[in-house]
Amino acid sequence: MQPPYEFPGTAAADGAARVLVVDDDPTVAEVVTGYLHRAGYVVDRAGDGPTALTRAAAHRPDLVVLDLMLPGMDGLEVCRRMRDRGPVPVIMLTARGDEDDRILGLEVGADDYVTKPFSPRELVLRVESVLRRSRPVTAGSRLAAAGLSVDTEARTATKDGRELALTLREFDLLAFFLRHPGRAFGREDLMREVWGWDFGDLSTVTVHVRRLRGKVEEDPARPRLIRTVWGVGYRFEPGEAGL
Repeated sequence: MQPPYEFPGTAAADGAARVLVVDDDPTVAEVVTGYLHRAGYVVDRAGDGPTALTRAAAHRPDLVVLDLMLPGMDGLEVCRRMRDRGPVPVIMLTARGDEDDRILGLEVGADDYVTKPFSPRELVLRVESVLRRSRPVTAGSRLAAAGLSVDTEARTATKDGRELALTLREFDLLAFFLRHPGRAFGREDLMREVWGWDFGDLSTVTVHVRRLRGKVEEDPARPRLIRTVWGVGYRFEPGEAGL
């Protein structure tokens, strides 16, 4: 018998991406489900955390749209448990103005978030963007510098031979830095190039840079690889380690 929340790796029979929508508001869940269905996705629904984990165990989702405020088990805990069982992209739904909660969502591994009230069309675009960036990239699949190695086709990353546990956006951010060593990028540039958006809360970038530093730097408090460029943004400096 498999563990209760382990993803078995099943896919939708017709090849369409499967999205799990988790929200205790039936109106929100119904509207989001309808828009995703019309966009060609297979959609599962859950109204609370335990049901969401059970549904994810029965049919592995390609992406989860997850409300932060859920009865019994909040979205943060659901996200943690899903992350413990395997990588899956998560878009968090949060109430407008709850910046601390949004940052917590990013800290536990959410790849993106949308604030309520939101446009269902915007949410569908976010789903498409996250899924597109989660697919393997074949061209120039291997990147390496400063003891870091990234295989964009297999979507694996290592530091000094040890595999790194990265979320979707952390992986994309690291690959982007490795492709552009020595260049400074503003948070707006990173939002556009890594997230694929010309707008959005720039604290998303800040949180992901901090999380990535915690996984690739010897001393995240004194980063030597991902440097802060005051008044600009960030720069990846491979230093003497080189390629």
